[in-house]
Amino acid sequence: MAAPEEQELSQAQTEKLLQFQDLTGLESMDQCRRTLEQHNWNIEAAVQDRLNEQEGVPSVFNPPPSRPLQVNTADHRVYSYIVSRPQPRGLLGWSYYLIMLPFRFTYYTLLDIFRFALRFIRPDPRGRVTDPVGDVVSFIHSFEEKYGRSHPVFYQGTYSQALNDAKRELRYLLVYLHGEDHQDTDDFCRNTLCTEEVLTFINTRMLFWACSTSRPEGYRVSQALRENTYPFLAMIMLKDRKMTVVGRLEGLIQPEDLVNQLTFIMEANQTYLMSERLEREERNQTQVLRQQQDEAYLASLRADQEKERKRREEQEQRRQEEEAARQSVLAEERRRRTLEEEKERKSECLPPEPALDDPDSVKIVFKLPNDTRVERRFLFSQSLTVIYDFLFSLRETPEKFQIVTNFPRRVLPCLPTEEQPNPPTLKEAGLSRSEVLFVQDLTDD
Repeated sequence: MAAPEEQELSQAQTEKLLQFQDLTGLESMDQCRRTLEQHNWNIEAAVQDRLNEQEGVPSVFNPPPSRPLQVNTADHRVYSYIVSRPQPRGLLGWSYYLIMLPFRFTYYTLLDIFRFALRFIRPDPRGRVTDPVGDVVSFIHSFEEKYGRSHPVFYQGTYSQALNDAKRELRYLLVYLHGEDHQDTDDFCRNTLCTEEVLTFINTRMLFWACSTSRPEGYRVSQALRENTYPFLAMIMLKDRKMTVVGRLEGLIQPEDLVNQLTFIMEANQTYLMSERLEREERNQTQVLRQQQDEAYLASLRADQEKERKRREEQEQRRQEEEAARQSVLAEERRRRTLEEEKERKSECLPPEPALDDPDSVKIVFKLPNDTRVERRFLFSQSLTVIYDFLFSLRETPEKFQIVTNFPRRVLPCLPTEEQPNPPTLKEAGLSRSEVLFVQDLTDD
């Protein structure tokens, strides 16, 4: 099945897309478009959500946590202010009120019965919250279409996120539940909530979250706060380490009265907020101190570990040096033993010394490097190798040596080479019947 083609953007949407990219610095145009579509092309909400993500605050489109933040609504010290509807005045007013009373009673009774019966036929769709951000953003759009853009700054996120932000920032959170069908809602929004006095007061002192109870997110909050009538406002703050409702304002309230009531609630609970701030600062200081202690401990631990590592390295190095020295001694012993065995083997393989009166014999006197002299007779027909093997078999002879004549000075080729695999005989080497040869030590070369 082919993927559906993306819908072409209008000129206004294209301008918002480019503006959002400039404001956020995102390079991916597809990501910019997805973000704006999630916020119904509300660029302010999209930018705020993007900034929240950059500050480490979870996106409003992330799924809600498995354990949402609970609000304490059972505090008996909560301040409640209910504004009753004005009583009828004069004969005409009382007459109209008494005439309409049975009709109004019948209407709301039948409406409640109808809604109650409807629950058995079709469950209330508001009970399933599938897009809490969409509910809030949709309410803000409909509110601005009806009452204009001059209003307190709405928190463009879920109720849970508003609670989390208020808790993290230690600020008051004012919750407004919008009852669309209530007779006082329109008057409250136009003449109280959107006045300059009220919006300035709210914007400078607290967070403001609002939603309609006809939408799932607003209905869910309504079930938690249990309002009695509309308009409904609830003041929530961090108190005794829990988000607690500390004030409830219900009914049609005038701007000046609303500001006074909110001020009274804030002043009455200021000590709790200051206590929370001091306690948080103390916890932060304790955490910083503990972190510093942990860092100092880790630094000390790393220093100890480094010392232990160097100690082990030094021990290992000494062990290796000792092992190398031991192996060197063993190797030297093996080499010396092998050399002695080779000397014995060479000595055993030497041909017998010719007789003194043998006419083919050569008398040679060898002068060793340690100034000792050795004399022996050889045959003219024997190879120079026999002379070399004889000297090699002597204990006084160095391990490596060469045999040199005195005059003229020349080195006798006693060992086979590639050019001369068979060394010459004594006669071929030009030795006379009596010679003095020098043994030159080559061990150090």
